[in-house]
This record gives sequence, structure tokens and C-alpha cells, in this order.
Amino acid sequence: MDTTARWRISDPLLYLTRVTTKTTALSRLDGIIDSVVRDAVSENDLVELVRSEGWAGAVGEKISDAGYAQKEVEEVSRPLVVGREKITRAMLLSASKLTPEFGIELVDVRIKRINYVDSVLKKVFERMISERKRIAAQYRSEGEGEAARINGEMQKELKRISSEAFRTAQEIRGRADAKATKIYGDAYNQDAEFYSFSRTLEIIRKQEKENTRMILTTDSDFYKYLKGIPR
Repeated sequence: MDTTARWRISDPLLYLTRVTTKTTALSRLDGIIDSVVRDAVSENDLVELVRSEGWAGAVGEKISDAGYAQKEVEEVSRPLVVGREKITRAMLLSASKLTPEFGIELVDVRIKRINYVDSVLKKVFERMISERKRIAAQYRSEGEGEAARINGEMQKELKRISSEAFRTAQEIRGRADAKATKIYGDAYNQDAEFYSFSRTLEIIRKQEKENTRMILTTDSDFYKYLKGIPR
């Protein structure tokens, strides 16, 4: 725990007699303040040293959202018994009783920083990392489950659309084939001989390919119209 203090010389003669130098005065103050700080730490819970009265309860909600264990959230959010401000005032009062004998008046004592020792700090960080990994794995699992659900619904919808599109295409193709057959039938019924002649020419035209020769006998049906031409 790092603390800071403000002090002044209240009795110059006593200060010069008992302390002599500033370095000695700082050493005396360090011993006195360290002692009262140790007492405050041993007599109060950590949350009392960290928090002050009137601390917004919303902070506890944000911590909960961040993924801390419910027990820790309840510990942080519980009402204060003393609070940091009262503890520092008590520390100042206790230390002030010991400084007058050195000609020093202690004006203020404040806590600057609270931290664990290195060995404990490492364990705290490992616990935080483990907790974050657990939360990340949970979010990842939930995300994969949601992705699988969305992909399943997407595939189902794609199959439904494809099925409806195929059915519609088949209906359109059926109506078109029926209409084409009717047109062919109507044309054939109007002039069967002309229709046969037209289809013959169409077939001959389709047989024409580059570098290809088609050999027909005079008995072939392709020549029946040429045979029937009047001379």
C-alpha cells in the first residue's frame, strides 16, 4: 500500500533538537505512518480500504457485466461499514498523536495506491485470465450454436425456394410445350403438304455443316418434291 502525507514543523526548537535534518524527519514519519497503515489493513476488509462512501452502485453492475463471479460482485456492491475516507481520517488521527514529540504536525494522510505483492499479483492475473478465457469460450460456443441455427434455417429456406422455382419452371415449360404443340398442330391442319415441305427444307438446312457432304439417292424422301415439279 502506497501512502502520501503532508506535514509541517510546528515547534522549530524541538524539531532541531529531536530530528535535526529533513532526512531524519522523513524516516521518523515513515515509521509512524507505516505502523498505522499496517493496523488499518489488518483491522478492515480490503473493500473498505478501496471504496469510499457514496460510491455509485452502477459500477457493481458494470463489473457484473464484465463477467466477474456473482460472489465477488456481491462483495463489491455490499454497503460499506467504514469506507476509505473514514479509515484515512483514523490513520491521520493515530499518527498525529505520535508526531508532536518531534516538533512535527501531521496535516494529512492519503492512500495513493493499493496492490498485492508480486507473488499474489501473479495469481490474481492468472485467475483473471482464466475467467476471461472461460467467458470467451462461452461466448464462442453460443456464437457457434447461433451460427449453426442460422445456417440450418438458411439451407431450409434455400431448398424451399429452389423447390418452388423448379415447380414454377416446370409449369411454365409444360404450358409452353403445350402451346407449341398446338401451334404445330394448327399449322399442320391448315396445309399438311406445305407443312411437310417446310419441315423437309428445315431438316436439310440443319444437315449442312462445314467440310461435310451428304450423299442421297434419288429414292430419298428429300427429293420427292423435286421429282414432283412439273417440267
